[in-house]
Amino acid sequence: MAGLFANTLRPAILGASRRERLRRAAERLPVTRRVVHRFVPGETIDCVLNSVAALRESGRYVSIDYLGEDVTDVDDADAAVQTYLDLIEELGHFSDPADDGVRPLEVSVKLSALGQSLDRDGEKIARENACAICDAAQRVGVWVTVDAENHTTTDSTLSIVRDLRADFGWLGTVLQAYLRRTLGDCEEFAASGARIRLCKGAYDEPASVAYRDDAAVTDSYLRCLRVLMAGSGYPMVASHDPAVIQSVPALAHESGRAFSDFEYQMLYGIRDGEQRRLAEAGNRVRVYVPFGTQWYGYFMRRLAERPANLTFFLRALAERR
Repeated sequence: MAGLFANTLRPAILGASRRERLRRAAERLPVTRRVVHRFVPGETIDCVLNSVAALRESGRYVSIDYLGEDVTDVDDADAAVQTYLDLIEELGHFSDPADDGVRPLEVSVKLSALGQSLDRDGEKIARENACAICDAAQRVGVWVTVDAENHTTTDSTLSIVRDLRADFGWLGTVLQAYLRRTLGDCEEFAASGARIRLCKGAYDEPASVAYRDDAAVTDSYLRCLRVLMAGSGYPMVASHDPAVIQSVPALAHESGRAFSDFEYQMLYGIRDGEQRRLAEAGNRVRVYVPFGTQWYGYFMRRLAERPANLTFFLRALAERR
């Protein structure tokens, strides 16, 4: 089953995530939208704030993502920035002081949603928009992490992150372990003291730039994590893989890190029991919470990540019928 999922079903699902006709059809189906609620708690700021409050009551930290990517219109990029500014203003009303310098509340941003993909001055526009979001977040005590996207954006994204960290040293970014280049990127950012969210990667990348075998991806993840743990930054272990999670305590001990020197990260709606178990054991656990109307691409990538997610979706569809 694992081989069928990895070699056949996962590529098919990721391919479907890029099909505009399928997106429109899925968004019209009420049953799909009800199942999506498992992974995306709502479309508005008010909806996501209710989820934030519940997660904070359980002792978990939060990173909020306003869904959207690859905008091709300046007005759409401006609208995304305004939504983030409104969200950050609302987060500023939470009484949530830093825990030993670690901010419990964070927003995650995709630079392609801020204009990176625009034909004219896209990188410049995205940098300026990200700077405005970081400035607002700094005023209210909220962190920002820049998300990773497909490999064609990596150089541009990391260049913007380097620039922004000159003014916002707390800015985090995401590195994807399935990319062959990532070990070197981890070495650079670990040495500079950056916050790095290490994930496996959720895009359908060619073998020329990415490991495609599950075992090879896990091996790359653990090698990258060892580098981050040994560095001077703040590692964020973004994985649901039991093999990875079980390896973390030994890697932390090897580098002399306490529970407070790194955090686990998981997605909203996935392995909630494991999230609670880790938090109750004294670990820092941050939950990635997406919201917004553009949920289709995110939802399809979640289905492609784990057979359990796809099984949940198919079972829910069968029950509704």
